[in-house]
Amino acid sequence: MDSYYEFLLKIQSIAKIGLLFSKDPYAIENYETLQELSHKMIDTYTGIPLHRPNVFVRDIYPTPNISVRTFVFDTNGRILLVKEKEWGTWSIPGGWCDLFESPSEAAKKEVLQESGYDVCIEQLLGITNRQSYLKNQNLCEYTICFRGSLTGYVQAHGHETTDVEFFALDHLPEISHKYTLPEIERILEAMKKQMPVFD
Repeated sequence: MDSYYEFLLKIQSIAKIGLLFSKDPYAIENYETLQELSHKMIDTYTGIPLHRPNVFVRDIYPTPNISVRTFVFDTNGRILLVKEKEWGTWSIPGGWCDLFESPSEAAKKEVLQESGYDVCIEQLLGITNRQSYLKNQNLCEYTICFRGSLTGYVQAHGHETTDVEFFALDHLPEISHKYTLPEIERILEAMKKQMPVFD
């Protein structure tokens, strides 16, 4: 894909995400401006007028959302968890994949943003369909799970998390609905068997 067009699509995606999650009126106004400007730039660059306000309005064939989670352990075998600001529960570091990122790039970035730790992505642990774990939610999400190794503490954790800790596997805290305890246990079992899971 042309790098300039890719850049414009990335701007459109940032505007879309900002409008979806922002509540501050000033921020919303800025995201609307960003959306309009990038829309005009795409029109000019492609020579094809877009008859919709955003490239990412889903008028194409619906597909599942893709997220990543990274299982990281310290030298004592404790697992790295981050405490979510929104819910107050703990989670495996991870989140949605952004446009034009590889899964491993997304996984590495999410660990850094949520925990402050830099990791090396070493192994694919599995790809799971989350709908089977969230039967009461209208959600279609595939999660790509990796194992990562610590390379160092780089920065303070980001705004989405309030705490970062390593926990013994037999003393886990309250786990978030964003990646549930049964899902974590399934991946841990797959690690023991050295067999990636799927579906």
